[in-house]
Amino acid sequence: MDVAYVCEWEKRPKSNYCPSVPLVCAWSCRNLVAFSTDLKNEEEQELTYMIHILDTEHPWDVYSINSGHHEVITSLEWDQSGSRLLSADADGRVKCWSMTDHLVNSWDNIVGSSVDGDPIVALSWLHNGVKLALHVEKSGASNFGEKFSRVKFSPSLTLFGGKPMEGWIAVTISGLVTVSLLKPSGQVLTATESLSRLRSRVALADIAFTGGGNIVVTTSDGSSSSPVQFYKVCVSVVNEKCKIDTELLPSLFMRCTTDTARKEKYPAVTHLKFLTRETSEQVLLCASSLTGSIVECWSLRKEGLPVNNIFQPISPVGDKQPSILKWRILSATNDMDRVTAVGLPKLPISLTSTDLKVATDTKFFPGLGLALAFHDGTIHIVHRLSLQTMGVFYSTPSQRPTDDQAIKRQRTTACSVHFKALQLSWTSLALVGIDNHGKLSMLRISPSMGHTLDMNTSLRHLLFLLEYCMVTGYDWWDILLHVQPNMVQNLVEKLHEEYTRQNQALQQVLSTRIVAMKASLCKLSTNTLARACDFHAKLLLIAIGSTLKSLLRPHLLNTPDKSPGERLTEICCKNTDTDIDKVMINLKTEEFVLDAWVLQSLQQLIQWVGDFVLYLLASLPNQGSPVRPGFSFLRDGTSLGMLRELMVVIRIWGLLKPGCLPIYTATSDTQDSMSLLFRLLTKLWLCCRDENHITEPDDNLIDECCLLPSQLLVPSMDWLPVNDGIIGKLQSKQLLKLQFGKPVSVPSHFATSQLDIFARSPGYQKMDNLRRLNLGVCPTEETKSCTRCGCNTMLKSPNKSTAVKQWEQRWIKNCLCGGLWRKVPISLF
Repeated sequence: MDVAYVCEWEKRPKSNYCPSVPLVCAWSCRNLVAFSTDLKNEEEQELTYMIHILDTEHPWDVYSINSGHHEVITSLEWDQSGSRLLSADADGRVKCWSMTDHLVNSWDNIVGSSVDGDPIVALSWLHNGVKLALHVEKSGASNFGEKFSRVKFSPSLTLFGGKPMEGWIAVTISGLVTVSLLKPSGQVLTATESLSRLRSRVALADIAFTGGGNIVVTTSDGSSSSPVQFYKVCVSVVNEKCKIDTELLPSLFMRCTTDTARKEKYPAVTHLKFLTRETSEQVLLCASSLTGSIVECWSLRKEGLPVNNIFQPISPVGDKQPSILKWRILSATNDMDRVTAVGLPKLPISLTSTDLKVATDTKFFPGLGLALAFHDGTIHIVHRLSLQTMGVFYSTPSQRPTDDQAIKRQRTTACSVHFKALQLSWTSLALVGIDNHGKLSMLRISPSMGHTLDMNTSLRHLLFLLEYCMVTGYDWWDILLHVQPNMVQNLVEKLHEEYTRQNQALQQVLSTRIVAMKASLCKLSTNTLARACDFHAKLLLIAIGSTLKSLLRPHLLNTPDKSPGERLTEICCKNTDTDIDKVMINLKTEEFVLDAWVLQSLQQLIQWVGDFVLYLLASLPNQGSPVRPGFSFLRDGTSLGMLRELMVVIRIWGLLKPGCLPIYTATSDTQDSMSLLFRLLTKLWLCCRDENHITEPDDNLIDECCLLPSQLLVPSMDWLPVNDGIIGKLQSKQLLKLQFGKPVSVPSHFATSQLDIFARSPGYQKMDNLRRLNLGVCPTEETKSCTRCGCNTMLKSPNKSTAVKQWEQRWIKNCLCGGLWRKVPISLF
């Protein structure tokens, strides 16, 4: 393991607030990290409990929320979409936070619940019934359905029609379980019930879910000599009221309490966790003293119940032997230094014997390791079943043991800095830790845990996890931490090969997600940076094409099977004429009729299409240079065909509203620019419309494209959004130290590149990358930026037309690349 970056609070002696001990943290599937601190106001001598949220691509840009909790925050939990956050405190209050206007740095408390005066010790969202199993054995299969199979899993509670009901469950220190359900109307149904008839103190608890829709809660009173209890919780809605039923399940005693040598050595249970939320049959226990800890892993198994021979002839069960559920210990560690934090894997890797064997043989360890932080400042990654150490992180070089004496000194000499909270990423390739001094550290975890692998195997591991993120929609930022520049080209090609093996329906669902994934990969290498521009342009082209064609309406109500957009595609594919007017004749132009003000509001998008076609054709003579943006489009028959369709649509709309046409600066007043571009575009499209038989453009076409710059002014395209993120600065694997509130100033790996097309002068014109509007050198409008690609757009729409709103609704929640939005202060421009 190596450190990717370290963030710490800036030391400001004159500040009224100074961060104190972090308490808990949580990592969402969208790579948002939330953690809590208590801030002391030195003037008023009061504690303010804060929640801090940051995206891992901009860790310095932390958004701090005054939580309104009056007691210490005990739990933070993200929902399955990564857009809502639960916080619970020691006063029994639970608050649900949601993004304001879908911005990662703007949050509001929308609803909540309370069990007054009863501290919350465990918290979880109800399960939505979606569970995947990742099969390492099938990593070489061609079908995504075999690699990532859907597991039959019931939601915790369903609405009419089987839709899962949203809500959360919490366990209090006095042994109460409280459930809050979010109705579609916005109301909250809350019910509270005792876990058992005799309520007792609960010092530690955790929550897991079963495939049958039940909830399992485990509790401990904090003493290792007391039993660890398990309860089944069933939630239902009866007469518009929430109802909770509880049932006692088999319990267990820790193994260390039965060992005479360790009976009194570890008196307190300090950590109690199910290995995953969907694995209620495996639990992790940690017992500690002031100087050491021991960790045990237990599994719930069904065992046969022996029947005495006297009763076997009259046994009503016949040949079937009765069975009971019983906890059995899987593994236990030796005596260790005191454990201060535990981080559990979220990757749903299959644990069958075949999958485990293949994972061991190929050194694929994501999802198999959990993180243990110790009081001496080290972090160990141990196997989730055997608890054998797979990797160690030392916070200082002096901690690395060289002999037995060094190990002994390490145990006796405690480090003042140690991690208080740990969270593994959703692919287990990164680990975030927060120490007792308020410092946040991000660590890389190799998929092979440091084992040396050949290039093909390393690529196979990363590709497997990229495919998992593509199927689930989770963010793949933590995978990019392990992609070196020499891997990018192979990864992009192999990812495309796997994508094309899927059925057409799945390809259509994943079509934009794979383009966004390719774009983020290509940004990691100077050799493929131009292709990143092409992928961003392709995302914009797909969105514009879908929007413009969706405005077409059939002229008659009794419409045929195909929509006007589908008929447009079919006719343009069959008609290979280079004259745009002859192609237009075959269309029912009455389906293209729109109001003039609607067409005028779309002019900026139409202008981009026209400029893009002109740029591509002018670039054809330089097609031998793959470092030039637009290179991949010159052999992409699908994209060229889409541009050709849009040119036809724009031509028809120009007859209705000439002001909506793209504006060209031509040397001749009589030149029909659109006809010229359509003719050249069609010739280029004919060369590559058949992917299996791509031909080179003839000399006449290249000569005509060479003359284009003398006939039309070729625009400079705003290719790549300016991304100030950190991922491009971490490829060297050097420790990067940052401070919250201060943007990183370290140059990226392509800062010395000689590609002038990516240069940005200090006073360059800012662009609204989605509305295609110039914002000026110093924009006065509030803007938002994509956390993934850096795409910038205005926060509020300047246009109120219906067509523009339809365009803007496509990216109101996420950027076109799927990244999240963050509000950019005007002062940053």
